[in-house]
Amino acid sequence: MGLIVSRIEARIVATAALAVFCAVNVAHAHTMHKGGFFLPNADNAKIVTVSATGEAAAGITVITQAVAEKETGPREAVKKFGEIYEFVPQFIAVHRDEPTKIEFWNLQGDDEHDLALLDADLNVLMYEKLPTLKKTSWVFTFHREGLFGFKCLVHQPEMSGQILVLPPSAH
Repeated sequence: MGLIVSRIEARIVATAALAVFCAVNVAHAHTMHKGGFFLPNADNAKIVTVSATGEAAAGITVITQAVAEKETGPREAVKKFGEIYEFVPQFIAVHRDEPTKIEFWNLQGDDEHDLALLDADLNVLMYEKLPTLKKTSWVFTFHREGLFGFKCLVHQPEMSGQILVLPPSAH
């Protein structure tokens, strides 16, 4: 008798596999960077440069939003899935070689979040902490077009987003 898997079950398995893959990549990246948090190294800076300061041609704010949490519920969802958070917005479009300031607001007072920036092959390009009740910003300059992921590895699979890097804008 064959195994029948629903789309939901297949998505759960795929999401779990992605979370494990990302966790392994972050663990590997931690080893390469002697643990802790890090910005892109020299090799990854060929793909994206990230700095805490600098002039930006564009900017966007991304907030952390509670979908279901122990303090406010819904209780059934928290009981079944645990606390659920998301980034808002979950999709950002930027232009190649255009410095863009992305400011992350962690609106939770008791839940820390982190930020992993991933390339198309799920390699971790940067990994940073998003402290509670703080605004944390970086100026990102992507040097390659394509789709990049950003994730809070503490709250996977739901706390994820994408950055689409478009060709340079015509000024």
